[in-house]
This record gives sequence, structure tokens and C-alpha cells, in this order.
Amino acid sequence: MITFMQSISWTIGDVKITSIIEIEDAGKVIQEGIPSATQENISQISWLKPDFADDEGNLKAFVQAFVVETKDYRIMVDPCVGNSKLRKSLPAWNNLQTNFLERLEMAGCKRGDIDRVFCTHLHFDHVGWNTMLQDGKWVPTFPRARHLIVEKEFNYWKGRPEREVEDDHTGVSDSVIPVFEAGLVDLIPEGRSISEEISLLPTFGHTPFHASVLIKSGGKQAVITGDVLHHPCQIAHPEWETLYDTDKEQARNSRRALLERFADTDTFIIGSHFAAPTAGYLRRDKSGLRLTD
Repeated sequence: MITFMQSISWTIGDVKITSIIEIEDAGKVIQEGIPSATQENISQISWLKPDFADDEGNLKAFVQAFVVETKDYRIMVDPCVGNSKLRKSLPAWNNLQTNFLERLEMAGCKRGDIDRVFCTHLHFDHVGWNTMLQDGKWVPTFPRARHLIVEKEFNYWKGRPEREVEDDHTGVSDSVIPVFEAGLVDLIPEGRSISEEISLLPTFGHTPFHASVLIKSGGKQAVITGDVLHHPCQIAHPEWETLYDTDKEQARNSRRALLERFADTDTFIIGSHFAAPTAGYLRRDKSGLRLTD
């Protein structure tokens, strides 16, 4: 079990990436969201054990953010669920009171050190720490940061699409709109670069304009997946959809395209919900595709 005294970090050329874990026992929620990920089916994917599943076929997963440090910026990617957020349809993640900010400080970074925030998409578990409750109001957690949001993704959620669940609409209301109204949001194109080393990789489908994060530095390369992949079991079975995909067919196509592009390359894959060790390389063997160190 990873404790708040520890964090996981990787170096990609001159870029440092650190996981800040908010929820360590997210496996049940993730498993419920992938209908094909039954205990029986998971037990048949032997390489998932022991890191990503237990012997009974129960998934292991995190809710985590990433601090990406370049020579110019400290960038928070996907700031989790947040404290005091009402998420009525998901009791396990409702009204959380975690020590996320303490974990951030233990990793050597204070709120005021964050220069930029990027959300791969606007589901509530990827935007929550954009704001914190102060004197009954939602205020920006990272007051110095420019919050970068894909413009088409923002406009989609601003229109309150009926097909999306209420908790995600609430997440936009309490965790996105307040930073927009504070003048801290930059709306950007889906193919935009965030910095010299970091660019967006469109992986549409989970939400209409979902984007993964591509990092290149010193001849090395990594991808922070966002929710194009919820769990490593979808590496073995990219056809396994999640209940939360806005366009399930497009999400499957994006997942397959990402896996095909980076399989058997030196690209380091960092899974946004993957339990420790959280990252690895995509390798093919006689049983198919797997994540390996």
C-alpha cells in the first residue's frame, strides 16, 4: 500500500513526473465501470497480478493527479475529485476529506508552486482540486496557475448535455466554472502544445474532446493516458468499454489507436487510474499486449 509519506516519480529526459495519489482503493469503482471486467475475466489475464488485480480477480486502481515539472513550469494534470464535493451517485467518492494537499507538499510542491493546470477531460474525478471550499465559496486551489482546457470540451459541458450524469455537471459547476469566472482559464485547441516538452494527444470518445498528454524530452517519450484507458485490463482487451464513455465506439477506436501507436516502442505509458507501479511499456507476446517494466 502506498502511504501519503511516499510518492512515485519518473524522469523523462529533463522532465520529472510525480504521482499525487488521492484515493488508493478505487478498484471497485473502476471495475463496476467496465462491465466486461468480471472477476472471472480478470483472473484469466495473469500478468495483471499482483500489481493491478488480486488473486480473486478484483481490480486495483488509484485516483491520482500528476505534477509534471519542466524547466519552465510545474503543471498539475487531472486534479482528482477534491474535498467536500457532493457526488451523490457515487457514495465512495462523495464528500471526500483527504490529505491530498499534504501529499502534494510531501512531494515537494505547494499549491502556490503550480504554474499550469491541465485536465484531460472534465469528468468530476479529473477536475475536483481546481477549487477548494473557503468561507462557503469555491475558490481556486492553485491561484497562480493558468488552467488550460480544450475549448470544445469546455463548450460541450457548458451546454449541460442531457446524456451526461448529474455528478459530472455538478463537477463542472463547482470545480471548473469558478476558475473560469476568476479569469484563470485559457481555452485551447485540442492539438495545442502546453510547453516545449508537452503536447496534447487527441483521444476522443470517453468525452467528446478528451486529450491524453504526450511528453518528449532528451530523446525520451511518455504518455499520461487520461481515461482513454481506465485500467491495464483494457490493454489486454481494448474492446472492453466503460459505462462512462460518451461515444463508446470512438473511445474503443482511440484506445486501439493509442495502443497500436506505442506498442513495442520506448514510449513510457503512465495510466491515470493505474495502481502502482502505474507505468510501463507496451509489449507484445504470444498472449497479446501487456504493460511491463
